[in-house]
Amino acid sequence: MATYEFPPMLIDAQDELDQVRAGLRTLFERVPWSVEPMGAWETHENAWRPASRPASPGWDPEDAAEVARLRARELELAEVLVCHPYWTEFAPGDVQAARDALKHHHEQKPADASV
Repeated sequence: MATYEFPPMLIDAQDELDQVRAGLRTLFERVPWSVEPMGAWETHENAWRPASRPASPGWDPEDAAEVARLRARELELAEVLVCHPYWTEFAPGDVQAARDALKHHHEQKPADASV
């Protein structure tokens, strides 16, 4: 795997994006399944894929505000990561591999590491 010298700003943005997404996952596991209050439901007994949900009281306004804040930050960080001028250094066919490497930058061995 190729090694890359990512600008610190990109590394920081990727790390924060990972934290924001982890925060969203944690929040989604905690809040009720429906944003708005909704009664319980169940598919018909002969449904191809039976499913059901319990009644949902809906989200608290604080939870909804936190989800909105995290989603907005997620979009800001994604824009920083995708639109950064660093990517113009690569041939179009190599940009995706470099972006993938940024997502896993913690696993990357330093370029000057001796074996």
